[in-house]
Amino acid sequence: MALQAGIVGLPNVGKSTLFNAVSNSAKAQASNYRFCTIEPNIGLVNVPDPRIDKLAELVQPDRTVPTQIEIVDIAGLVRGASKGEGLGNKFLANIREVDAIIHVIRCFEDENILRDEGPINPVGDKEIIETELQLKDLESVEKKMQRTEKLAKTDPKMKAELDVLIRCKEHLDKGKSILSLGLTKEEKTAIADLFLLTDKPILYVANVDEASMHTGNKFSQVLAEAVKNEGAQVIVMTNAIEAQIAEFDNPEDKQMFMEEYKMTEPALDRLIHSTYKLLNLSTYFTAGVQEVRAWTIQQGWKAPQAASVIHTDFEKGFIKAEVISFEDFIHYKSEAACRDNGRLRIEGKEYVVQDGDVMHFRFNV
Repeated sequence: MALQAGIVGLPNVGKSTLFNAVSNSAKAQASNYRFCTIEPNIGLVNVPDPRIDKLAELVQPDRTVPTQIEIVDIAGLVRGASKGEGLGNKFLANIREVDAIIHVIRCFEDENILRDEGPINPVGDKEIIETELQLKDLESVEKKMQRTEKLAKTDPKMKAELDVLIRCKEHLDKGKSILSLGLTKEEKTAIADLFLLTDKPILYVANVDEASMHTGNKFSQVLAEAVKNEGAQVIVMTNAIEAQIAEFDNPEDKQMFMEEYKMTEPALDRLIHSTYKLLNLSTYFTAGVQEVRAWTIQQGWKAPQAASVIHTDFEKGFIKAEVISFEDFIHYKSEAACRDNGRLRIEGKEYVVQDGDVMHFRFNV
């Protein structure tokens, strides 16, 4: 279940550089790790997880398959995109399809890189994109309100839906995003068909100069201050350096390069992990001699739902799940040893799968 995160931003902020780093990072991994480019601007990228490597060391499988997310490089936005300026319509249509947004914001000065908006202004750049998304959402909400108003006069269900739409309109009119409105799960059914752009979780990337890659700078600090009340995360990174790191095929060369820049891990790994969490995703593992594999599920899924990502028949015919915690598997070094020491649990349909569970499902065909 590869969910999509879209990279967005104004022109010349480092979006495509970041996407190229993501894509090259996936290609540079071992051959038994999957990567594919679905379209020129969509990459299916592995989620770095040292746990799968530790399991593989113990099990010695024929292949190792990590879990993945889709990263989409969306066309640069300009002021007026909501009215069709630039590639506005294409940009907004592409955002509508993703599950979360990675907003790249320029936090460096370089007179050789053009900037239409004047002096470097990370908060202003953030607000330009927010405003365009809000205007497009307002258009969508108002259109649905027109269709709903007549029906609401005789249908109580439509009246409740109209009330939600009115609240959304008032919120957008104030220059606020739908995500901050705090709609309940039930209320969100009223706008589910609109795929509102400002109802998506956002992660900010402060693209800084090389000298600021470890500490950030005045621009990234201003950005972090501006979004702290949103509960949003800001990742400080130098996209150009990340793209260079991702080009290394040899792990030793890659390590030497990172040591030169005093890096313990690519910032790209932190970005992918943070995006995974932003999407409310969780990982469980299956471990056998043929394959050690990571599976992606939504946080809070129960065992039958988790089984369905392997095959829908697993959910339909679910009987029970054999579960070992990752920590126990590593400690006892095998499934058999976990079983012998009472660390293998039998769980039923109501079991909520925990991140890192090593599982085996029993089901009827």
